[in-house]
Amino acid sequence: MADAAPAPIPLAELPMGAAGRISAVAGGRELSRRLLGLGLRVGSVIRVLHHRGAGLVVACGDARVALGGGIVERLWVEPLPEDQAPLA
Repeated sequence: MADAAPAPIPLAELPMGAAGRISAVAGGRELSRRLLGLGLRVGSVIRVLHHRGAGLVVACGDARVALGGGIVERLWVEPLPEDQAPLA
């Protein structure tokens, strides 16, 4: 029997170096559009590179994106085990 996926957490709680899959955007249409423009969408795998105050710098594929504290509280991710996480 396969392990159940970890419960989603706010991106702000993901530790530096950890990876997660975006599972939900707890914001309006404007926030979703803005994130799509940055290449971030539900299902994207991201890795936390740096904590910058309340914000974060994340990697998504080859892109690096700085996100403010208001956004990282509204992005929910499923933490990924190290063997499923891409290298940044």
